Amino acid sequence: MDNWVSLLTDVGFPIAGTFYLLHRVEGKLDIMIETLHHLPEKMNP
Repeated sequence: MDNWVSLLTDVGFPIAGTFYLLHRVEGKLDIMIETLHHLPEKMNP
């Protein structure tokens, strides 16, 4: 039982942190992709 708790604490926190950071970055990437799609329209006068 102690092995499972140790494994969960060693691996669980990095996994949770990774998912949190991916969730935050995903929104910013969506905005950047949308901006890049509209860039040619703004470059042509």
